[in-house]
Amino acid sequence: MLRHALLAASHSRAARKVVRSAPGTRGLVRRFVAGETIDDALLATRDIAGQGLLVSLDALGEDTLDSDQAAANVDHYAELLGRLGTGGLADRAEVSLKLSAVGQALDEDLALENARRVCAAAKEANTTVTLDMEQYETVDSTLRVVAELRREYPETGVAIQSYLRRSEEYCAELAHSGSRVRLCKGAYSAPESVAFTSGVEIDKSFVRCMRVLMAGQGYPMIATHDPRLIEIGGALASLHDRDPSGYEYQMLYGIRPQEQRRLAGEGARVRVYVAFGREWYGYFMRRLAEKPSHLGFLFRSIATKS
Repeated sequence: MLRHALLAASHSRAARKVVRSAPGTRGLVRRFVAGETIDDALLATRDIAGQGLLVSLDALGEDTLDSDQAAANVDHYAELLGRLGTGGLADRAEVSLKLSAVGQALDEDLALENARRVCAAAKEANTTVTLDMEQYETVDSTLRVVAELRREYPETGVAIQSYLRRSEEYCAELAHSGSRVRLCKGAYSAPESVAFTSGVEIDKSFVRCMRVLMAGQGYPMIATHDPRLIEIGGALASLHDRDPSGYEYQMLYGIRPQEQRRLAGEGARVRVYVAFGREWYGYFMRRLAEKPSHLGFLFRSIATKS
């Protein structure tokens, strides 16, 4: 119930106003968000890369309902990618892109064209793009867009969420040669008709999806902080004779950094998902939904303001 309430609050303007104005919120936000500017993102990238880890950068700015803002978000990504290239970081960092940030809610073709511009900038910088998966209503649209992008940019990755009942089916369709798939549990709300609602069922789905991806010909990106799922992922990779370069683990910035370094020290490829930007509210609330123990700090901050 608490998770669903937090996810609902991530779309509430009233809740956004209260949370953003609370005096101690920024300190908690910095736990999950690397900063607000490209300079902040590059600084975090250099630090993480220096620890032997890889990076995926998410320029926050979802739920865009204005075509000019969507174009501005594309320009922001193009600048970020250009600076990754000129700064010698493109071999350690890629970008993650939410189609909602580039116009998906307005028009799928607009989102495709904007995403194509980001992919072109990534190719020029000699790195890659992975499309995030968002609300369940956009799954089919996102998969259509990634299929079109892969005609010209076959290295484009896509996320699949194990909480969706069709996730195993999606993974089977995507587990082909050259395909890059980020498997995560999912941080959005969805009705029981399309999604598993218990943690046990979501974890079981995650394992089924890992089996499909590890047995396939693509490149699995296992996005979880769960030690048990990480262990199962490693066992499945060994079972299918996958070299450590043939898959990777992904974790969020600010969560289990010691485990990230431990896995990398053992020879695994580990990528840190680094979000940055001024539009941090929705992302921040989804992180709270995943770890409600941080709510006490937030509530104390709001109470202090009042």
